[in-house]
Amino acid sequence: MRQDTRLSRLLHVLLHMAQTDAPMTSQQIAGMLGSNPVVVRRIMAGLRDGGYVDAERGHGGGWRIIRRMTEITVLDVYRSLGSPDLFAFGFSNPRPSCLVEQSVNATIAESTEAATAAILEKFGTLRLSQIEAEVQERMSKR
Repeated sequence: MRQDTRLSRLLHVLLHMAQTDAPMTSQQIAGMLGSNPVVVRRIMAGLRDGGYVDAERGHGGGWRIIRRMTEITVLDVYRSLGSPDLFAFGFSNPRPSCLVEQSVNATIAESTEAATAAILEKFGTLRLSQIEAEVQERMSKR
């Protein structure tokens, strides 16, 4: 099963962007992620629409963070991606007639809903500035 790595990759990009005053082009970001500029522009568009980054066109242009890292939460970044599913669990039959399968589906649904709520609550409390501080701590230990 393939994992969705967009959230971790986008957080990675934002933390690198915060370390520089210069804008980063889609090409530079794509090189960092082993991706391509079209994918980068598509992913960054969600952050732009949310008011977290802006893009300047032309020579010397690129993507810039326009909010302070203390103002951006992991939940904000997650939502900018369109709030993708956090779990890959699904039902073989969403409306089964079998009572056993109905119970299994209900148990899985309740569990994943509770876990999703807990994760999103945690994401809402995590500011990018906290991750940035952890990066600085790791760098100081090198």
